Amino acid sequence: MDRSNETSPMMGFILLGLSAHPKLEKTFFVLILLMYLVILLGNGILILVTLLDSHLHTPMYFFLRNLSFLDICYTTSSVPLILDSFLIPRKTIFFSACAVQMFLSFAMGATECVLLSMMAFDRYVAICNPLRYPVVMSKAVYVPMAAGSWAAGSITATVQTSLAMRLPFCGDNVINHFTCEILAVLKLACADISINVISMVVANVIFLGVPVLFISFSYVFILATILRIPSAEGRKKAFSTCSAHLTVVIIFYGTILFMYGKPKSKDPLGADKQDLADKLISLFYGVVTPMLNPIIYSLRNKDVKAAVRNLVSQKHFTQ
Repeated sequence: MDRSNETSPMMGFILLGLSAHPKLEKTFFVLILLMYLVILLGNGILILVTLLDSHLHTPMYFFLRNLSFLDICYTTSSVPLILDSFLIPRKTIFFSACAVQMFLSFAMGATECVLLSMMAFDRYVAICNPLRYPVVMSKAVYVPMAAGSWAAGSITATVQTSLAMRLPFCGDNVINHFTCEILAVLKLACADISINVISMVVANVIFLGVPVLFISFSYVFILATILRIPSAEGRKKAFSTCSAHLTVVIIFYGTILFMYGKPKSKDPLGADKQDLADKLISLFYGVVTPMLNPIIYSLRNKDVKAAVRNLVSQKHFTQ
């Protein structure tokens, strides 16, 4: 291979973004900026409320704080870059910055997959074994569970990013995406990427397949337990404790399945439209889902709403 044609790491990559659709850039800049501000505000308030209210110092809200912090980190790793690409056509990003952004996005995504399964286990124990809940979900248990989720996500992101960035890149250095999305970067490699593909398949099985199965089995047992509750009010109360988590899981995994499970178009014109659709769906996955999480947990959770009202009333009283 002639290494003179390889892309120099110092040159970096060019992010194409929506430069082929300039009319959409201004609209999406305003839209994504507003969504990002809602993400920061909504998740920030949720973290603050669950920290300040002693009634919310439970495993469920500890995991929720982790989820909110994760959503802030995930969007912050990509949204500023996306907004910049709307303002600067064919945005250039250095090789090292691309690697950092890829690592953070991959780590946050993998961590969320594991964290959602940990939250499902928490709901399983709370509903199916309520008497043992304080023992099973003690602080000595749920803190390592959350820490393990972050560690697992960081480890797989380190492996995937290092494998991707060690590849030689030659010829066109244009990434047809908003960010350094790993699949878009791999398309630019001028070497065998079979190891990368195998490692990503293994990672998908571990961080997508296993958590989905774990969550599914957990909710099968949860549903069976709820249906055995004699009173309708008791069933409603039990289901309300896990409805917010279930809604978040459906949105999170539903978007992923839709992104990677839909058929690819073979027609060139259809491929261009599909390429635009893929980018917009990626925006939905990366921005809309983190924005919805605090809304879902606040609207469907009486404890959080009560905690927010208490904090607002206390602040008003002190003034």
